[in-house]
Amino acid sequence: MAEFHFQSYHGSDQRRMESLLRPTDDTQVREAVAWAASENKPMAVLGAGSKTALGRPANLDTTMDLCKLTGVLDYEPSELVLTARPGTSLAEIDACLREQNQELAFEPPDLAPLLGTAPNIATLGGTIACNLSGPRRVRVGAARDHFLGMRAINGRAEAFKAGGKVVKNVTGYDLCKLIAGSYGTLALLTEVTVKVLPRAEKTRTVLLFGLEENSAISTLSDVMASVHEPTALAHLPANIAARSSVDLVSNAGCAATAVRVEGPTPSTIFRCEKLRGDFSKLGEVEELHGQRSATFWKEVANVTPFVTRRELTVWRIAVAPIEAAIVTASIGSKCNAEWYYDWAGGLIWLATPQSDVTSNNLVRDSVASAGGQATLIRAEANVRTVTSVFEPLPAALYKLSARVKQSFDPKGIFNPGRLYAGM
Repeated sequence: MAEFHFQSYHGSDQRRMESLLRPTDDTQVREAVAWAASENKPMAVLGAGSKTALGRPANLDTTMDLCKLTGVLDYEPSELVLTARPGTSLAEIDACLREQNQELAFEPPDLAPLLGTAPNIATLGGTIACNLSGPRRVRVGAARDHFLGMRAINGRAEAFKAGGKVVKNVTGYDLCKLIAGSYGTLALLTEVTVKVLPRAEKTRTVLLFGLEENSAISTLSDVMASVHEPTALAHLPANIAARSSVDLVSNAGCAATAVRVEGPTPSTIFRCEKLRGDFSKLGEVEELHGQRSATFWKEVANVTPFVTRRELTVWRIAVAPIEAAIVTASIGSKCNAEWYYDWAGGLIWLATPQSDVTSNNLVRDSVASAGGQATLIRAEANVRTVTSVFEPLPAALYKLSARVKQSFDPKGIFNPGRLYAGM
């Protein structure tokens, strides 16, 4: 049977008992789930706990901690496939892939510092479960597009598998797409297989300074559709650019529009030269090489501009690029918000000075009017309890999602209410 660790917490007027389950293999996971189902014990599911504050608060007495399900089980560099336990840290996987000059191409962000925990502890299972992708998503797709196969346990304590260990796999229902982004509410992953890709031989970032937001997004959209094959496109307004640790960005004293180019050395250099020539007609141009380029895009991916400003509520907004500046202007005209753009304007990271029903409704209404979706990434637990963290679902889609939840987890023991109340 899985380990049970009991800890007592003494408050001023109450005593609470909390149980912690830490299975070490698939059998113990099944036993723990079977126990929870038989006792009707809903569980908070986590790996390293780096994303515990992402989603609605659980406030559950029982925790299923998968931190002991670790290790790379299989890695075939020639086949571009890696299989690992869900509790394996991304740092360990990155170190393994670096030995073969490969990487997780979807560039998973590390949101732990933003959410108030230690950096570099995020796990593969948690990243896939939350479907987290970085700036390279515009070129290679989301995390779920690199999720090839899995072994998992459902809420009935039944083991199942889906997908496979080959890149081209079309067998059966694509359950991997369903599990990715379910935030641990449907099943417990015990094994994860992902596609990996070779690291680029050369990486450079071209910077264009001084553009206002509409012009910047229009320029990024043109570059995205060009033959330059950019792998990341972002725009940082002047106040955000000033917070970068990259001197060429922070010392410019104005907005920075950035385009990353990767690939074979001759091709990368040629494309950067062409971009610099095109951009020179629009403003001052600079170029980031090596570590400075890597640092810049980590800051963009990890939402570093908002990390230390704990008083800010942080939103992740997905919207059509053509609507991005309209959305931020609408919100900025009614509250003292800050923001920057990734994915050529398709992703907005936005921070507001307070989070209450009025300000949250302002963000949601502005985003909804543009046909976008907003997720409340960072806010106090009491706020995340009473407001919608994820984009509210239409009634029909909510009922469908509830039926999916019921089919995988009929007793509702996996992270109940983390996505939506009552589910």
